[in-house]
Amino acid sequence: MNERDSVAEEEDEEEGAEGRGLTPDIVREIRVALDDERFGEVREQFAGLHAADQADLFELFDRDRRQKLLEAIGARLDPEALAELERPVRDALVEMLGPKRVAEAVAELNEDDAVYVLDALSEEQQKAVLAAVAEDIRRPLEEGLAFGEDTAGRLMQRDFVAVPAYWSMGQVIDYLRSAEDLPDEFYSIYVIDPAFRPIGWVPLDRAMRTKRPIRIGDIMEADPVVFRPEMDVEDVAYEVRQYDLTSAPVVDESGRMIGVIMVDDILDVVEEEAEEDLFQISGVREDDLNRSVFRTTRTRFSWLVINLVTAILASVVIGFFDATIEQVVALAVLMPIVASMGGNAGTQTLAIAVRALGTKDLTAANAMRQVSKELLVGVLNGIAFAILIGLATYVWFSDPILGGVIAAAMVLNMIIAGLAGILIPLGLDKAGVDPAVSSAVFLTTVTDIVGFFAFLGLGALFLL
Repeated sequence: MNERDSVAEEEDEEEGAEGRGLTPDIVREIRVALDDERFGEVREQFAGLHAADQADLFELFDRDRRQKLLEAIGARLDPEALAELERPVRDALVEMLGPKRVAEAVAELNEDDAVYVLDALSEEQQKAVLAAVAEDIRRPLEEGLAFGEDTAGRLMQRDFVAVPAYWSMGQVIDYLRSAEDLPDEFYSIYVIDPAFRPIGWVPLDRAMRTKRPIRIGDIMEADPVVFRPEMDVEDVAYEVRQYDLTSAPVVDESGRMIGVIMVDDILDVVEEEAEEDLFQISGVREDDLNRSVFRTTRTRFSWLVINLVTAILASVVIGFFDATIEQVVALAVLMPIVASMGGNAGTQTLAIAVRALGTKDLTAANAMRQVSKELLVGVLNGIAFAILIGLATYVWFSDPILGGVIAAAMVLNMIIAGLAGILIPLGLDKAGVDPAVSSAVFLTTVTDIVGFFAFLGLGALFLL
């Protein structure tokens, strides 16, 4: 690496820290101390960082500096930082740490975070780490990993507070003060029947305001929302948001309570799903920033190939009208406008539709109403922009027929774009395909082909 590249990389590292607890000054000081091998200063600076900031610091540095940073801090890495790292960086860090140190970190994490970290490891790495943890820790982690990916079973914590309905509030408080196996964090006390099935829950604030002689069963909220371990996390996130839950029990086939879903984990799911949809629409990955050049290129290449095919299809349509374009050169100047406006209008509808499907605000019950709405929006916007582009074309080329042609094509393509923007994701969702993955490609194909065909077809009909 030459000096110019090194300076540019250092500037990127510092800029990447803007707006967070990890300031550019701290990044700069740690980087310089690492390069000068003043590891004592590095340890002092690193010790004051939050786990999320520790993770950010590792992500900002290249592999060599990550290795030196790890050597400098020794055992001072917060275990929570492993759960905050993006996968490529976490994989590299796991290799540097080795199974024993990773196992020590995993043993200190909440069960759901530990499962999350282990899930991202290779099968060989998982076995090595699990073999290094104690039996009482390994068993629940293996049970968590046995559940399907993106299910409530992977997300739930097995530590929770559950008491019988006949206990007084005084008994509950005494139990909370004396029990040694309570979860690190909890927001609710669950009330269970003799078969360990959840029959109600009491928020902590209500419990703390209740006098000791009162039975907890008398102040509980009955019929709690419950989840099954195989339930998809997106459905869990929807119900948590829909019913304003801070936590909710997970039950097995017999209805017995086996775990609890916490709202902080659901917030992570919501954020990850939103980011995933955004990245999939663009054909990129969340971890592209820290993936190798080759792997990033390979991932994007497959998506760009699909876009190339759609572009060729649009070019084929243009080729059908090459004689028309030769005789009316103005068509070549104006035709990108129609396709571009259709694509933009369709993308607006697509963004709303994909998001609404994800949040279950768009379902079979209201699909036709939304399709009708987008049709009307397309008509109104089409007419408005047809007037604008028609007048502009007339002023530019002094040709009223050409202005009328592009105006008509604009109306048609805006209507088709609006319909395609909602019908494509609806169709993909009904077919069991994630609308965020493929909708954009289909939409681009439709708006380009319809836009070019409408404009050039009308041009050939009225201008020749």
